[in-house]
Amino acid sequence: MENKQQSIIINNFTTENGAFYATLNLSFQVFGPALHSAPIVLVNHALTGNSQIIGENGWWNDLIGLNKTIDTAKYSVLAFNVPGNGFDGFIIENYQDFKARDIARIFLEGIRFLKIKQLYAILGGSIGGGIAWEMSALEPKITRHLIPIATDWKSTDWMIANCFLQEQILNNSSKPIEDARIHAMLCYRTPESFTAKFERTTNNELAVFNVESWLLHHGQKLQKRFQLSSYKMMNQLLKTIDITRNKETFEIIASKIEADIHIIGIDSDLFFTADQNKLTYQELKGIKNNVSYQELVSIHGHDAFLIEYQQLHNLLKDIF
Repeated sequence: MENKQQSIIINNFTTENGAFYATLNLSFQVFGPALHSAPIVLVNHALTGNSQIIGENGWWNDLIGLNKTIDTAKYSVLAFNVPGNGFDGFIIENYQDFKARDIARIFLEGIRFLKIKQLYAILGGSIGGGIAWEMSALEPKITRHLIPIATDWKSTDWMIANCFLQEQILNNSSKPIEDARIHAMLCYRTPESFTAKFERTTNNELAVFNVESWLLHHGQKLQKRFQLSSYKMMNQLLKTIDITRNKETFEIIASKIEADIHIIGIDSDLFFTADQNKLTYQELKGIKNNVSYQELVSIHGHDAFLIEYQQLHNLLKDIF
């Protein structure tokens, strides 16, 4: 059922910025039936995620697995590691060489290498969904279903601003990963989520507010499992999602995508706002019939796609 990490070597890759890489390591895992023995679902991970979707340390165990929404008895589930995310020990120091579209190109090369003609679905949350958009824009026939969750086809000015602050922290702080994570948690959640969780309570032992000790805990936890270069790389990708960069308009590019597009927003998302998602849906509706917009209703903000499993199940069950 659960494969060990495997690797593909991508040769002679030139990024959009013109940076040349003689070799790039693209690692991946497959869950469920072997490739080509069942419909294939590609899952793209979020910022600090990796290819370990299910199993021990799996980050989407509630959604994917035997008898789950995406049933690994029926579907082969494929997940690539973004090169440089560090999960396979592969690091990229020159993170500014890459944009989200470069990762989409690398994933598509991986799909060609694995001799996959068409995917049943590509789904991803946050940056993973942005890469899914980029993949579909580059290869309009690559998937039957495109499911971008808590994301959009572009990084907005607000997103770019937050990523800029993240980069400043990562480059200038004496505890870069911890401090950047603390700031990021404020964007992943909402004021209402914090109120419900902490109610201004204090940790008497540490003589701090519980919200402070929780933020410190998240910072320390990430510091133990994530490398600085990986964080810089993933943050750079989040900043550079844009399927229209140096290309045609959104309408022209999106009209070529053959997949059914199922946009899932979050009503309280401070990062990829529901308003932006609805705007994307309205634009798509003018040019495509096979498009839908649905929303997770949650006080938890951007992170709701990792929290509200039952709602996500209800929104996805008809597709799977």
